[in-house]
Order: sequence, then C-alpha cells, then structure tokens
Amino acid sequence: MTTIIIEDEKPAARLLQRKLAKLDIQVGVMLHSVEEAVDWFSNNEHPDLIFLDIQLSDGLSFEIFEKVEIKSAIIFTTAYDEYALRAFKLNSIDYLLKPIDEGDLQIAVSKFKVRLPKQETMQLDFEQIKKMLINPFEKNYRKRFTVKIGQHLKIISTDEVECFFSENKGTYIHTFDNRNYLIDTTLEVLEQELEGKDFFRVSRKFIIQLKAIKEIVLYSNSRLKLVLPTFKDDEVIISREKVSSFKVWIG
Repeated sequence: MTTIIIEDEKPAARLLQRKLAKLDIQVGVMLHSVEEAVDWFSNNEHPDLIFLDIQLSDGLSFEIFEKVEIKSAIIFTTAYDEYALRAFKLNSIDYLLKPIDEGDLQIAVSKFKVRLPKQETMQLDFEQIKKMLINPFEKNYRKRFTVKIGQHLKIISTDEVECFFSENKGTYIHTFDNRNYLIDTTLEVLEQELEGKDFFRVSRKFIIQLKAIKEIVLYSNSRLKLVLPTFKDDEVIISREKVSSFKVWIG
C-alpha cells in the first residue's frame, strides 16, 4: 500500500508519519503545498491513500483536484469545527480532527483497509465540500432572539449572550448583564443556528460564546473548567470528549 501526506506544517506531517509507522504504514512522500502537490501528481503514479490537510500554505487543497484528477482514497486531516465536518460525513469521507488521536487514526486506517480489496473508486463531490469549507460560516446564522417578559417582548442580540444553558427541560439565554431568559428551543437546534466561530457547545448543558471566556482552568479527569464574567449558577465544565475540538476552536 502506497501512502503520502499533504500537510503544510512540517512538524505535524512528521508527527503523523511517526503515528502511521506504529500502524506499519510507511509514508513514501510528504508534500507541503498545492503547487508542490500538483507537480508531484502530474509526474508520479498516484498512491493508494492520501492524508490530506484542507488548508495549505498557498490555498485550499481542493485546488489540487481542479488541476489534476486524483483517484486515490483520501483521509482528511482538519482543524475545521464540527459544523464544517458535516461536509465530510455527507460525502462518506473519512476525516481526522486535529490534533490527531492515535485511536481515531487506527480506526480510519482500518476503514480504508476494509475498502481497499474492493478497489472502489471514491466518487467525491469536491465542489459541494469546497462550498461548505471555503466559508463554513456563510449561512444565515441567528443574530437575535425575541423573549417574552410579562406583556412585553425584548430583543436580545447574540452579542449580548454570555452563554446558553439547559435546566429542568428548559433552555435559557444568560446575558452579560447577568440575566436569564427562557427561550422556546433546544441546545441541539441552537448548535445549528449559531455562528460556529463565535459559539461552541462545551457539554450537554452549555453553549458558550468565545468572547465570554474569562478563564480556562484545568479540571479533573482531563476536563477543563470555564470561568465566565457573570454566570455563577453552575460550573461550566468542558466534557472530556469535547476538549480536543475546543482547543482547536479557541486556537
């Protein structure tokens, strides 16, 4: 099985190479830019498998496919947030979220090996993926909420929101002026409606705004605790399975 890595950060490429070596997969070539990849694919036999970063130093890696027909299987390595990752799921593409976990890497490689004997050609809708990834925040996200206060309606901008939280089967907005408002929706719906670069669901109970993070504290069992400006009703704990993607999000 022939394998190459396309990754603009050379230390990250070498680290992935070492992790693959532990799985008895030898990487023949490491490429670091769109230009370098196009030149290599134009003059060499294509490999069985490519580990492909999305954002390269000279552009999106999808530009490679605009210039060269690639027939290799692809496992994406990406720092894009969870919303953007839906693009990969929709197209039945394996992906690894940075920083790459060795267990996830082994699972992705195993999926590929199951497919390999069948010699299936991957028919991928790169144009659809590209549209979702060039600007994954392009869709119309919620910018305001209307809440009822007695006989009055109040408009709350997302800029005023410190966090969203669930409690006793209800969903609440907590604002920077330390007020709570009940809203008629769920955190699951809000995850899709809010702008991913500004809001992140840290646990089953909380969605927080990036600019509301006052402190990040190491917590037990490899978790993190967030300190917000005014919300004190409960501890805001980032669940262990969310820590890696949270670090990517804030970075």
